[in-house]
Amino acid sequence: MTSLSASLVRGALLSPLKRAGRPDAALPPGRPTRPAAPVAPEPLAAYGRICGFTESGALPLTYPHVLAFPDTMRLMTGRAFPLPVLGLVHTWIEIAPHRPVGPTEPLELAVYAQELNPHRRGTEVTMTTEARVAGELVWESRSGYLSRHATRRPEPDRASTGSAVEAGANLPAAPSAAAGRPAAAETPGELPARAEWSLPGDLGRRYGAVSGDRNPIHLYPLTARLFGFPRAIAHGMWTAARCLAETRDPAGVRTVRIDFRAPVLLPATVTYAADTTGDAFALRGPGDRVHLVGAVTRKG
Repeated sequence: MTSLSASLVRGALLSPLKRAGRPDAALPPGRPTRPAAPVAPEPLAAYGRICGFTESGALPLTYPHVLAFPDTMRLMTGRAFPLPVLGLVHTWIEIAPHRPVGPTEPLELAVYAQELNPHRRGTEVTMTTEARVAGELVWESRSGYLSRHATRRPEPDRASTGSAVEAGANLPAAPSAAAGRPAAAETPGELPARAEWSLPGDLGRRYGAVSGDRNPIHLYPLTARLFGFPRAIAHGMWTAARCLAETRDPAGVRTVRIDFRAPVLLPATVTYAADTTGDAFALRGPGDRVHLVGAVTRKG
């Protein structure tokens, strides 16, 4: 937590010095790595409680992302990173769990910046996380983070279309409808409601204490307004984790693709909707506003 706080302070100080959207911008070559270590049980239990995961003997599908987040922040708040970290918005995530990971297994984590792309609302960076046990790649993810700024011409909104980013060295490309992605994932309004969740106004602060992600847009109305939001917004990774906590047989998951469509302003009442298998799901707000759309593909 101390290193995360230092990264946030450094990012806040460096953000005014960075100008997003430069055509000549380069990504940092660094690859921060967390040495192999078992997972601390108390933080894991706190994460499971706030996200709704039940104890299954394996790490939640999203937890390696949380464990690697301090190194991700260290990279994104460094001088060589081209985008201002303050105000960055998480737009999508793809996860490929190659096998269930036990909490006592010594997990090595590495992160790197994969690519930088224009977006119709600014510039989007793709960050990759890899988890290994004794050299075996057991889990990996890609995430998109958007830095909003004026653009010269419209670009395709990949967060809205749900199209896949270019595949990395090992991670399978996000499943498309043509490749068997559940069609209901593309029509979230048609998914039947399964549960209604009331989200308190301090959810961002509570999740930030567990995950270490204390981006100001999640903490208080005042700090969120500095970045254009009328109130604090829920972490995208909390909404993703809360939906995936409802997924049946997590050990059978091959890939997950989640697109964050609209922020959840706190406090809020949201509806979790899913098909009969739970492999196509969405999170909706009042008036059927879609906050999140997700799809799971399974092994075999």
